Amino acid sequence: MKKKRILVLINTSAGTGKAAGSFMEIVSRLAQAGFEPIVYPVMPGNGLTSESILKGVDGQIEKVVCIGGDGTLNHVLTGIMPMKKKPVIGYIPTGSTNDFAASLNIPSDFEKALDIITNGKPFLYDIGIMNGKYFNYIAAFGAFSAVSYATKQELKNIFGHAAYILTAAAEIPQNIGYSCHMKIEADDFSEENDYVFGAVCNSLSIGGMKVPVTENIRLNDGKLELVLIKSPKNLTELHNILADLRSGNIDSPYITFRQVTNVRLISDENTAWSLDGEFGGASCETEINIIPGAVTIMAGI
Repeated sequence: MKKKRILVLINTSAGTGKAAGSFMEIVSRLAQAGFEPIVYPVMPGNGLTSESILKGVDGQIEKVVCIGGDGTLNHVLTGIMPMKKKPVIGYIPTGSTNDFAASLNIPSDFEKALDIITNGKPFLYDIGIMNGKYFNYIAAFGAFSAVSYATKQELKNIFGHAAYILTAAAEIPQNIGYSCHMKIEADDFSEENDYVFGAVCNSLSIGGMKVPVTENIRLNDGKLELVLIKSPKNLTELHNILADLRSGNIDSPYITFRQVTNVRLISDENTAWSLDGEFGGASCETEINIIPGAVTIMAGI
C-alpha cells in the first residue's frame, strides 16, 4: 500500500526552540502512523522559506505539518493558497502565544498535537486577505499591534509569552498616546474617528485575551470580526475603555464590534499593520476581505 506523503516544516527558532529537541520523535510518530515524511527546516536566510518549499511539492503531498508559531503558520498559508492541490494542514504550535491554535483547540504539547494531526477532524476554515496578503486569524493596527514582531526572538525564547508583556510594558507611554484618524467602511456600516487600536480577526483570542462575545464567533461562518477602540481623550476615558475591555462590554461608546465580510480603511497617513503577529506593511488605504472555507486544518474542535 502506497503511503501518503506528508511535508514537515520546522521553524526551530519559534517559541523556546523546544521543537528541535522533539523533532525526531515527531517524524517517527508520523512514519508509524503510515505517512512518508518529507522534512525541511525553514531557513529564510538560506532561501528555504515555507512558500518556496511548498511551491516545489504542489500535487505531491497529502498534508503539511507546520512546527512553529503563528507567524510560521502564516507563511505556510501563503504558500498553500496558490497551490493547485491544497494539502491539509497539521499544526504543532511552538510559539509564545499561539492564539490561532487556541481557537482550534490545538494544544502546544506535541504528543497531543500529533494525535490531532493523525486522528483529529479536518476543519475547513475562513481566512482573511489584506491588500493581497493572507492571514489566518488577525490583521491589526495601532497600540501594541507591533509588539509581536517587535519583540526580539531571544527575549521570546527566554521568557515566552511574558516577553510580549515586558515589551508592551516598555512601550506603554507611546502606545497609550497613539491615535490614528481613520474612516471605516464595512458592508453596510461606516464610521470615522480617532482610534488607538483596530483589528479584523477570525479568532477567539488576541494576544492571549478572549475576543468579546466569543460564543457568537465561528471560524467558518463566512464572517470576520471588526474591533475598533477609540482613542481616549483623558485618563477617565482610558479607565472606562479598560473596564469595558475587561468586562467584554461591546455596547461601550468607546468600542465598535461588528461581524463583516469586507472592510475598507482609509487613514490620513501610512498606517503600519500586523498580520498574524508579523509586519504586514503600511498603507493609507487598506482593503480586507474574507475567503470562506479557504483552507483545511486538522483541529481539536
